[in-house]
This record gives sequence, structure tokens and C-alpha cells, in this order.
Amino acid sequence: MDLTTDYLGMTLRSPLVVSSSTLSEELDNIKRMEDAGAGAVVLYSLFEEQLTHKTYELKSHLSENSENFAESQVYFPEPEELYVGPEIYLTHVQNAKASVDIPVIASLNGTTPGGWLQYATMLEEVGADALELNLYDIPTDMSLSGADLERSYLEIVRTVKAAVNIPVAVKLSPFFSNLSYMAKQFERAGANSLVMFNRFYQPDINPEALEIRSHLLFSTPQDLRLPLCWIGLLYGRVGTDFAATSGVRTALDAIKLLMVGANVTMIASALYKHGIEYLKDIETELRHWMEEHEYESIHQMRGRMSQQHCPDPGAFERAQYMRTVSRLFQNSNRHTRHPGPRNNWGGIPKLP
Repeated sequence: MDLTTDYLGMTLRSPLVVSSSTLSEELDNIKRMEDAGAGAVVLYSLFEEQLTHKTYELKSHLSENSENFAESQVYFPEPEELYVGPEIYLTHVQNAKASVDIPVIASLNGTTPGGWLQYATMLEEVGADALELNLYDIPTDMSLSGADLERSYLEIVRTVKAAVNIPVAVKLSPFFSNLSYMAKQFERAGANSLVMFNRFYQPDINPEALEIRSHLLFSTPQDLRLPLCWIGLLYGRVGTDFAATSGVRTALDAIKLLMVGANVTMIASALYKHGIEYLKDIETELRHWMEEHEYESIHQMRGRMSQQHCPDPGAFERAQYMRTVSRLFQNSNRHTRHPGPRNNWGGIPKLP
């Protein structure tokens, strides 16, 4: 049985890829991922904003007492010369590449055009097999239109693609006015893969302590529906690879996403919960299901249930919503007696 899949121009031993998370901060964990059968690993993200913040903190710390102790200035560089760079992350990429044989994909989140370009070229130089551009951003500028924001995203992709020779994946938010249009534009800008989707970690509040709290919420099985729907819609219409992330907890979840057109399915939350070795269980279940349903390869499965090939293509579109709700109520009313009159479209009691 052939579990190999093509992703970003590389042949992976398995479609089970570890998504970007803190699990990859430890080199031993990356080795365990390979041993457990991961097809590739996406490293935790390098955030330009975080590096800038650390540089600012260092400048402030070193200069806060300079007026009181003038002689201290001779021991430290001028503030404009201070710089906290990405060396730790770059070294981690190098060490990971030297330690495992599976592809190591670097994840980058920039904030400035120069930052995206500078760090992308650095990551290529230290041996990253590919880049995943993490377009994680919550726009709050009320003078910035949606069209302007979309143009800036596309320019980031074009700039990075022009600067590097390794493949580039783009990790997207689902919050576009027309995601189909944007997917096509990212393809034209040079994206080799679309990663669907980024999850935004919304804050919570403590009304008693008057504090803002951030809670890490793992993905749930329901999160699977969004990438499943959109990959199924875009497969065969957009000429990129597709990576599905969010909600992959079992082999059946991975199978569903592969059958709508995903090249790979990315996993993190399940590994936090069950351990990295849980990848072996998922692969075993995947093999068993394929044998039972007489699939000889991942390529044979892929796209089988996309909109292009499924028996009911309209089921992927929103127009199906009312039909589905109507059927739900009809089925419910067959088993439930309502004392009041029914209307003529779904058996739902009329409002008084």
C-alpha cells in the first residue's frame, strides 16, 4: 500500500504532517515525529513582531539609567546598533535538518515587506526545505480597506517568491469576502500551496479581576468542516497544493480531507493530547481503512469526493443549506407529534 503523497514539489512518505506548534521547539520532539511516521514537520513560527519587541525591550533596559550613570554608556553599543535577530530560530532549522530525513518546513510571520524578504532568504540559506507564510493578522486600521489588505497579502507572496527558490505555502484565514477569488490570486502570485486555515486565538476576559486572558483552545472535530468544504470546492479549480489543518484528530478525519482534495493533513492538537507517538495509531488506522475499502494509494483517494467528482456537487454550496434544514425538520416531525397546525414547506408549527 502506497501512503506517499506529493506536497510542495516533494514526495512525502505519508500525508500526516505535523503542523506549526510549540511541539517543534525541541529537537528531540522533531526526531520523535519522524520516528512516529510524520511525512514532514512545520516548525513553530518565527514572528518578526516578536523580534522587534525584544529589540525594543533591550534598548529600553540598557538606556533607562544611562543619564544617572554616564560611565555605563561606554560598555554598551548605541541603541541604534542594538538588534535581537532570528539566530536561535535559524540555528534550530539547521539542527533539525541535520537530525532528520523528513522535510523541515519553516514558518514565517512578518510585519513589514523588508522583514518578510529578509527572513525568507535567511531561512532558505540555512536549509529549510520550504516556507510556510503565516498570514496571521487581525486588521484594526479603520482606514484600511479590504481590497488594500488583500493587495498587501498578494504583494508579500510575490516578493517572497521572487527572492527564494524553495517552495512557498500560504497559510490563510477564511475571512475573505470572496475566498475563491483570493485563492486564485494567491496561485497567480506564485503560491505553491494553500494551507487552510489559520485559527485566531480570541481573548477572554475575567470580569472580577478586570483582566484580559488568553487561553489556548485546541481544535475540535467541528473545525474540520471549514477546510473540508473549501478544499472540496477549490480542488481542480486552483492549481496549488492544499494542506488541511484544524480539527484533524483521527484517521477518518484525515481520510475525509484527502478525499476532498488535500495533499496533506496537518496535526497538532491531537499530539498535545495523546502524545507524538499517536501519529503511529493514526497511520495504522489509515492503512486499515484503505485496505478495507480497497484503496491502493493516497493518489487513488485524493479528490474522490471533491465538488468536481462527488455525486451531489451542490452539497458543497450554501444553496444547500435551506434544503438541509428543511429535511432535518421533516425527519424530526415524522417522529414528533405537534399539537398545532403545520405549514406547507417543512412541517414546522406556525407561530401564533
